[in-house]
Amino acid sequence: MENQHHLDAGSVIVLPNQILEEDSNRHPPQRISRFSIQRLDTCDMMMVNMPRRRASVNHGQQSNASRSEFTASSYVTVDDINLSQAVRPSANGGIGSIREHSKGIGLLPAVLDQNRYGSALKAHLRDSVRTNRPLRHHLSRETLPSLDNYQAHSVAGRATLDELHLGADHGTQRNGTSGTDTAAGGLKFGWIQGVFIRCLLNIWGVMLFLRLSWVVAEAGIGQAILIILLATAVTSLTALSMSAISTNGQIKGGGTYYMISRSLGPEFGAAIGIIFALANAVAVSLHTVGFCEALNDMLEELGVQIVDGDLNDIRIVGSVTLIVLAMIVGIGMEWEAKAQLLFMGILMVALANFIFGSFIGPTDAEKFSKGFIGYDFELLSSNFYSDYRVFDGFQQNFFSVFSIFFPAATGILAGANISGDLKDPSVAIPKGTLLAIAVTSISYIIFAIIAGATVLRDATGIPTDYNDTATLNNYIELCLEQDCEWGLHNSFQVMTLVSAFGPLNYAGCFAATLSSALACFVSAPKVFQALCQDRLFPHLQYFAKGYGKSQEPLRAYILTFIIALACVLIAQLNIIAPLITNCYLASYALVNFSTFHIDLIQPVGWRPTFRYYNKWLSLLGCGLSVSAMFLCSWPTALVTSTVVMTLFLIVKYRKPDVNWGSSGQAQVYKTALITVQQLSNIEEHVKTYTPQILVMTGLPNMRPSLVDFAYLLCKNNSLMVCGDILKERQNHKQRSQRIKKSSCWLRTHKTKAFYSLMDNLSFPNGVGALLQATGVGKMKPNILLLGFQSEWRTNKNTEIDDYCAAINTALEMNVAVAVLRVQEGLDYTGIIGDFVMDEFSNGKQKSEGIDNPQYIDTLEGSTASTATPFTITGSVNSSISEYTLDETRGGKIRRNKIALSPMESNTTSVSSVEQKRMKKSRVSFKDPQGNELPVEVQFSICRFRLKQKRGTIDVWWLYDDGGLSMLLPHILTTRSNWANSKLRVFCLADANEEQHSKQESMRLLLSKFRIPVSDVVVIPDMTYPPSAQTKNWFDALTHDFVRKDDDATNQNSNVPVIKESELMAQKPKTFNFMRLRELLLQYSTEANLVVMTLPISRKGTVSGPLYMSWLETLTANMPPFLLVRGNQASVLTFYS
Repeated sequence: MENQHHLDAGSVIVLPNQILEEDSNRHPPQRISRFSIQRLDTCDMMMVNMPRRRASVNHGQQSNASRSEFTASSYVTVDDINLSQAVRPSANGGIGSIREHSKGIGLLPAVLDQNRYGSALKAHLRDSVRTNRPLRHHLSRETLPSLDNYQAHSVAGRATLDELHLGADHGTQRNGTSGTDTAAGGLKFGWIQGVFIRCLLNIWGVMLFLRLSWVVAEAGIGQAILIILLATAVTSLTALSMSAISTNGQIKGGGTYYMISRSLGPEFGAAIGIIFALANAVAVSLHTVGFCEALNDMLEELGVQIVDGDLNDIRIVGSVTLIVLAMIVGIGMEWEAKAQLLFMGILMVALANFIFGSFIGPTDAEKFSKGFIGYDFELLSSNFYSDYRVFDGFQQNFFSVFSIFFPAATGILAGANISGDLKDPSVAIPKGTLLAIAVTSISYIIFAIIAGATVLRDATGIPTDYNDTATLNNYIELCLEQDCEWGLHNSFQVMTLVSAFGPLNYAGCFAATLSSALACFVSAPKVFQALCQDRLFPHLQYFAKGYGKSQEPLRAYILTFIIALACVLIAQLNIIAPLITNCYLASYALVNFSTFHIDLIQPVGWRPTFRYYNKWLSLLGCGLSVSAMFLCSWPTALVTSTVVMTLFLIVKYRKPDVNWGSSGQAQVYKTALITVQQLSNIEEHVKTYTPQILVMTGLPNMRPSLVDFAYLLCKNNSLMVCGDILKERQNHKQRSQRIKKSSCWLRTHKTKAFYSLMDNLSFPNGVGALLQATGVGKMKPNILLLGFQSEWRTNKNTEIDDYCAAINTALEMNVAVAVLRVQEGLDYTGIIGDFVMDEFSNGKQKSEGIDNPQYIDTLEGSTASTATPFTITGSVNSSISEYTLDETRGGKIRRNKIALSPMESNTTSVSSVEQKRMKKSRVSFKDPQGNELPVEVQFSICRFRLKQKRGTIDVWWLYDDGGLSMLLPHILTTRSNWANSKLRVFCLADANEEQHSKQESMRLLLSKFRIPVSDVVVIPDMTYPPSAQTKNWFDALTHDFVRKDDDATNQNSNVPVIKESELMAQKPKTFNFMRLRELLLQYSTEANLVVMTLPISRKGTVSGPLYMSWLETLTANMPPFLLVRGNQASVLTFYS
């Protein structure tokens, strides 16, 4: 084919407009990918090579339908299309077809008539024209900033980094649906109707009509204003704090509970949520009883009573009123909102009626005799000062009066409590609440002055006692010798007396009390529903269910009704009011403290749009609230504080699985950062040494015994990191899932440790990387803990070398090394069912899985078919008659067919006492099918969690490594599970050295270290040669590995080899280890744990197989065995 040239990726074909027009008339365009590709007539086939640049195609002759799709300029490139084949001329001289393939880049073959389209082929990219297409086609996988992308749990908008960087749908599942919490449907309120009017109705409540005059009588005008201002100060500071919190992001349903829980965390939020919901439920009864008192007074004037005209009438009317209120709120928020507007209108008329009546003055002698004498400066001066009296059996004072009045100011949260029903809570709550506080505070002060300036403290109510010639002192003296029933002190209907039209005041009182009761009846269930939906307390989810499009909490309504009804039966306003005062003050204290704490910490996410707040004012508001709690009623304050702390501790203990980004989390991070920075500036000292362990567990849930042992050394004392190394590279999703799964398992098993993963590295390189990269500052591992490579005899030589190289890597980095071995092994992969986070969090274990033939019926399982036991029979001493090495490929746990040692029978047959201990440990492991593992396997898995039998920890302190070989077993004895295990120390001595003096010197050294030991055993015959039986045992162990130096198999890197020359060169050390084995079998086979100094050799002088043979010689057929080698720096000191 002539004149063929390749078209680079990104190249385009540029065609003149007339060509497109002509071809489009004969052949309709076929859309490939995002563009229309024209079918062309041609006689010759050729390939065109053009530079990799973007060019544009003019679609000037597009149909109207096509043009409607294009709104922005775009370009055609090979990146956008991929053709399945070249365009070839058809038999009749026409053109071939172009097939659309999946999106990709590559060559763009095309067949063109050079004579006809020569000008098109010469067109340069700069001569191309642009075509209009939607902007979204330009973005490829990129997305524009959008509100939807920042919604909680959004999964449908923004592309992931893997999609952008690695290509189409690389390991990412996208269902196209958003996890955003959709707002409940139904009526939504603006700031006036939703917050301002509600706050006005709640603050202008029962206290305004029934108790404000009594407050003036007790405290006087001056102190009454002070009480109002103090309440206003507390509520204003709280409103400022609440405004800051409410404008720092989107506010959902739950009001005060939502704000506190998301600011301070679930512990304080849950505690105050219960208290606040209870306070609102009791407030329903408070306002209902206020309504009943006003109704009783009105009926008394008419000479009507139901039963006794007193408490029983209040109980009857209150119960009926609660039923009516429950019906209104049960119908829905829309009816409740309409009722509130009606009440607001009535209330405004009633207040205007009161002010107008005060200027008119008393219209008849009866009003005058009841104490309403009109404005009088002398009366104003007399009522300005306090006159505290005994009321309801209690001597009143400033704070007792304050505690009764303060519920009048608690209405500031009425709007915030229905935050889920507001159109824009962040705007509505600050604006409506602060304006309502200002209006009501001014009105309360005005009403207090009016009452004090126009009404006597005491009046007889007898018109003949009052005449025009009498003075104010004469009126006051009338009640000094008799009990009066009227006046500010004695009548709660002063506002009715002063009003121009008395019955209208009753209507206003009814409107105020019922509107406040309605608001509280709505607030309490919604707060409680939000709390229950968060599942912070057990057994409360029943009340979380909502009904209808607005998700009305009908069940919570019923609970509120029951609580309110119980309080209505008390029927005494002055008893109910102090009960809720402390609850509201506790809520206000925590709202203020939330703002102070989060503004003090200053996390990056703290960006409230409301700027008129100050953290010190918030702290002042918190202090005022707490002080007022105890000054009003210290017994009630103590009870409230105790309840709050109890609820706090319950949630703290339960540790709910929530993540709300609270200031407590920011505080933890900031404190940790400051502490680590301070720690980095502190020089290390031997007295402050702590073992910080990097334990190579892989997936922690598959090596629980290794994790448990490491945690015994680190628990509540030092850093522990579980290391995991993978040879294969993991993408972000795989890494995240593995890290999340392992961290969740550690939390579930109450192991306070970190998990660190390295991928795409060999084992020694991964260990080195973990030791260098793990931790920060002084919080870095100083001990590497490995599980013994029990399958080393069946491994490739490279795997053995990697294991030994990992040990050498740690030693080269001046990090101590410890190796733990238990005869049953440490890796339970394939035996323990996989840890599933979702199922475990729901309290369910995985019930299905792959077959587990090893442990279906018995512990033996199919071991016989998979294991190839290596058995050597011989006698080293009288107590050991047979030795068995039984290891399998893959590091899996198998029960040996032949007893390893006398202690083997003790581990495989679990006594009833040990079974009880296992039950107490509350740890249960199951196989992949969901069946509980046999008791023997459970025991081997949980051996380090269980309480150990009375025995010894044998410490073979052979060489001075800085004292780590003594420190670690001492730490074990401080744990409750190992308290019955006493330390027994073995040390070496020359044959001619006095054993007694060596023993005493070792005891003295340990006593200076303050390490208690039960016995010190001196070994004088270490230099004796090993017995023939032990030599035969070692020869059998290494038989398959020993080769002559000139053996051809030595060149195969996969075959473990011990050269004869190396074995002879290391003969003295090898004999020492054989002799140590004999001593171990003689002294330590019954120990609970054996700790020995880890032997090391110079790098490059000992091969991996020989080194593993030494370790096998020391640890085979022994109780749990820990080999330890410090970094030769002292970790023990006897200086104070």
